[in-house]
Amino acid sequence: MAIITDLFDIHHRGRVMGFIQMGFGASQVLGIPISLYIANIWGWQSPFLMVAILASIVAILIFTKLQPVNKHLQVQNDRNPFEHLLHTVSKRNYRIGFLSTCLLSIGGFMMMPFSSAFAINNLHITQKQLPMLFMVSGVCSLLIMPLIGRFSDKIDKFKLFAIASVWMMVIVVLYTNLSVTPLWEVMIFNVLMMMGIMSRMVPSSALTTGIPDLPDRGAFMSINSSLQQIAGGVAAAIAGTIVVQKDKLSPLQHYNILGFIVVGISCISVFLVYRVSVMVKKKLQEQKV
Repeated sequence: MAIITDLFDIHHRGRVMGFIQMGFGASQVLGIPISLYIANIWGWQSPFLMVAILASIVAILIFTKLQPVNKHLQVQNDRNPFEHLLHTVSKRNYRIGFLSTCLLSIGGFMMMPFSSAFAINNLHITQKQLPMLFMVSGVCSLLIMPLIGRFSDKIDKFKLFAIASVWMMVIVVLYTNLSVTPLWEVMIFNVLMMMGIMSRMVPSSALTTGIPDLPDRGAFMSINSSLQQIAGGVAAAIAGTIVVQKDKLSPLQHYNILGFIVVGISCISVFLVYRVSVMVKKKLQEQKV
C-alpha cells in the first residue's frame, strides 16, 4: 500500500486500488473453491500448505522482479523505528484515518466468519453448492472492481463511498433476515452484497492513502494494516458472543442482530470517511498553493 501511494497520485489511485481489490475476488474464485476441494481429498491441513507454497512463490517473485522504491528514503529522519511509530500515532489526523479503517474492518469481519454456516444451516445451501456460491460472487467482483476503481477517480470518492455504504446496509439487512432460500437467490444477494462491500473499500482505501506525509507513509500503512487485522479479530470475537447455535445442524440464531450492528457501525464509518475526505482535499489544496 505504501508503494502504491509512492507511485500513483491520488487522482489515479482509485483504479489502482480497484485492481488490488480484485485480489479479494480472485481469492474467492480460486482460493475458497480450490481449498474446499483439496480439503475434501487430502484433509483440512492441505489448504494451509497451499498458502505456504504460494507465499514462497510470491516472495521469490517480489525479490527478483519488483523494482526498488526508495524515493522516500531521501526525506527520512533520524528517529529510531519505535520513536517514529509513536510520532505517527500521535498525529490527530492519522488517528482519524486509523479509526475509520478499524470500523470498516469491524463491519466486514463481523459477518464473514459465519457466512458459510449461515448459508448451509439457515438458507439450506448444500456443501456441494457452497464452492459455486463463492465462485459466482468472486467472478462478479473481478468484473466489478476495475469499474469501481475508475468511477472513484472520476467522481468524488466520498460520494461513491456513501452510496456504496447505503447499498450495502440495505442488502445486509435483507440478507441476514433470510430463511430457506433457493441457490440462485442467495447468489444474487451475495453478488449485490459483495458489490457494496468492495465499492466501499476502493474509495476509502484511496482516500486513506492520501492522509500521511511522505516520511510517514511506511509507518502509517503498517499501523493501518495492523489495526485492520486486530479490528477483524475483535469483530469476529464479539460476533461470536452474539451468534449462537444449539448444535451443528441447527440454524444460527441472532445473525440478523449482527446485520443491524453492521449498519450502525457503517453509519459511523460514513462520518469518519467524510472527515478523512475533508482532510485529504485540504491537503491537496495546500500542496497546490
